[in-house]
Amino acid sequence: MPAFSRLVRFLAKNGKVYYGDAILPQGVTDIAQTKHARVIKGDIFGKHEVTNDIEDVRLLLAPLAQEDVRTVRCLGLNYALHAKEAGLPLPKYPVLFYKPATSLSGPTDPIPVHPIAQEAPGLDYECELVVVIGKTARDVPESEALDYVFGYAIGNDVSHRDWQVARGGGQWSLGKGFDGWAPYGPGIVTSEIIKDPQTLKISTRLNGQTVQESNTADQIFNVKKTISFLSRGHTLLPGDMIWTGTPSGVGMGRNPKLWMKDGDIVEVELEGVGIVTNKVEFQKEEGAKL
Repeated sequence: MPAFSRLVRFLAKNGKVYYGDAILPQGVTDIAQTKHARVIKGDIFGKHEVTNDIEDVRLLLAPLAQEDVRTVRCLGLNYALHAKEAGLPLPKYPVLFYKPATSLSGPTDPIPVHPIAQEAPGLDYECELVVVIGKTARDVPESEALDYVFGYAIGNDVSHRDWQVARGGGQWSLGKGFDGWAPYGPGIVTSEIIKDPQTLKISTRLNGQTVQESNTADQIFNVKKTISFLSRGHTLLPGDMIWTGTPSGVGMGRNPKLWMKDGDIVEVELEGVGIVTNKVEFQKEEGAKL
């Protein structure tokens, strides 16, 4: 069981990068407000300690270093109203796809939009509860599933609907796996703090306007069911992530469509965890890197 409550990875004012246990003011739960953290030493998924060394936080980074991330699993159509707005039937089983680890980014990083993703409109937002697995799990019963949770974060499953559907060849990952298209954080709140992940308000704001607003209670496959199902014949490892799907309100489901544009500011928020805020940045064509 982790010794910390709210894991952050951060660039300190001394120029070094640390894992830490966020220190928040009384009554504040948004980890994005972290100014100081107790340094953690050791293996966050194994033997570690929260030291008495306190460092000033200059910048919050993606909560897990890339070398500590294993597989990024994602669910589609996991909220009934989202399935309806997509014009698709409710799934009988969880709809699983994957995002590459290179799509992960930090809670304030820009969302880079490669020129190939600028060829047609369709850039969309998706707020999602992110589950991080803390210990090896296989064939886990639902009654024990939450025992394998390391903690929870909020993420934005940035998607390009044209590349996801029309150009995706029947697979979704191409339209969801561009570099930097999975910002998450602002930290990871342990299951000791969030004991029930099915009671959390979740939302998205685009340029200050609320465009998604729901509760994780509305998930079709809750966290227990999801972990149990995904562990059947498949081993989940410490550092695996499960992005648990988005509620209704995405740009694709609106009339007229609401696509993100260059310079837009998108915020995703999860109760008890905090806010991830990113700016959309359209990139210019560059020559091939050798």
